[in-house]
Amino acid sequence: MQSGIQIGRVPRPGAKEVPYLRVANVKDGYVDSTDVRSVLADDVEASRYGLRPGDVLFTEGGDFDKLGRGCVWDGSIDPCLHQNHVFAVRPDPRVLLPEFLAALAASPHGRRYFVGASKQSTNLASINSSQLKKFPVPLPPLTEQRRIAEILRAWDDAIERVRLLLSRTQKRYDAAAERLAGSANGAHARLGDVTRELTERNAGRLDRTAVRGVSNTSGISMMRGQAVSIDVSRYLVLPPRAFAYNPMRINIGSIAMSRLDAEVLVSPDYVLFACEETRLIPAYLDHVLKTRRWRHDVNAGASGSVRTRTYYAELAAIRVHLPDLERQRAIATALDAVREELTLLGRELELLRTQKRGLMQKLLSGDVRVPLDEEPSGD
Repeated sequence: MQSGIQIGRVPRPGAKEVPYLRVANVKDGYVDSTDVRSVLADDVEASRYGLRPGDVLFTEGGDFDKLGRGCVWDGSIDPCLHQNHVFAVRPDPRVLLPEFLAALAASPHGRRYFVGASKQSTNLASINSSQLKKFPVPLPPLTEQRRIAEILRAWDDAIERVRLLLSRTQKRYDAAAERLAGSANGAHARLGDVTRELTERNAGRLDRTAVRGVSNTSGISMMRGQAVSIDVSRYLVLPPRAFAYNPMRINIGSIAMSRLDAEVLVSPDYVLFACEETRLIPAYLDHVLKTRRWRHDVNAGASGSVRTRTYYAELAAIRVHLPDLERQRAIATALDAVREELTLLGRELELLRTQKRGLMQKLLSGDVRVPLDEEPSGD
């Protein structure tokens, strides 16, 4: 097992640029080589920190989802080094297959070990080389390791196909949204001329179970009970198809339309507004909010200055592309169809990952044993 090259040190004489892998390149089950950087290293360092095909990469940590995350290096870049926040483990091929070790690290057994052994602070965790060396590795026969790796690879292939399809569909949606809803050409209007702010308080109409939050990933969603005040009388009432956002987080996309059929409550710190539907269709505006042009205008504002809070009066000054109502409906319908496809692909991806986790739990714990082929005799 080896640690990697330190980035930012003073290069030695004769050093040359060599590609290296950082934590961002090491994903759960694969290496992302779309953004591989280079570091100055001499021949000694290149030899010491060089990767070989079959090395298993482990991340030191950071966010909890990066803790002990590992995959097998395929040698697609040669030479290639790794930085000091990525460990490289070279299994003894007589007793341990790289694919089996990588699967074991990602299994519930591996996650329990790394979380339990890690040094933790708020939302962060890390492991060192000593803790990694102590990772307990069960050693079934190589034939069984190989069969387990083949079974899990079939799920990995399916997951990768859906992941790529999801990525391509997201790019298709983004491009269509920019072209149809984020256009700089044609009629435009100030958001304040086609929407109105909502300020109605709850005053006892709804209870705590009606409280929702706004996320930049899941839109209007349930709130954790401990985050909700006992007294919700001052909470704001959010009707169906109205919009809510956190003025401190709208710059990262925390704004969404309520797709619920009933009124809900949101924090009194939020800002709420609704469309004047004779001029602006909510479903159309919902897609406008996903465009680069919208994000730029929210971050920069009409004056071009960056703000840390964006209240309704400031949001109202933003100009949005405003075709006629028939065109708005057509755009919303087309983009809704692509977004529904994204939702279905996301569910399929999560189901495949759940199935794989279940298989890993059974196969890597020994609860289910795979049939063994006979090993060559060696005669």
